[in-house]
Amino acid sequence: MQTQLIAACGLYCANCRTFKKGKCPGCAQKQNASWCKIRTCCLDKNIANCSDCEEHINPMDCAKYNNFISRTIGFITQTDRSLCIDYLRKHSADRFVEHMNEMQIMSMPSRKK
Repeated sequence: MQTQLIAACGLYCANCRTFKKGKCPGCAQKQNASWCKIRTCCLDKNIANCSDCEEHINPMDCAKYNNFISRTIGFITQTDRSLCIDYLRKHSADRFVEHMNEMQIMSMPSRKK
């Protein structure tokens, strides 16, 4: 399974167009992604992604995770990375990869409100 392609924020890089074109190694391997506060936080805590965080049960309670830019991107793309984190917590990383590959998506679609 390609669990190493699960980004710190819960995105699944293997289904990203940029990754598929060979223009990105995936968030976890991207050395110049120091701008990503979520990635930096996970590296500092020595955790794979936000699903392993014990500080914030709901990632939306985390200011690094839930900020203006991420909310805007989620609104535009109609996706919700926090649903990815929830899925990872409820299931396993292997099951998450399997699900994301079955759906051919890199993030969960947002819930209709």
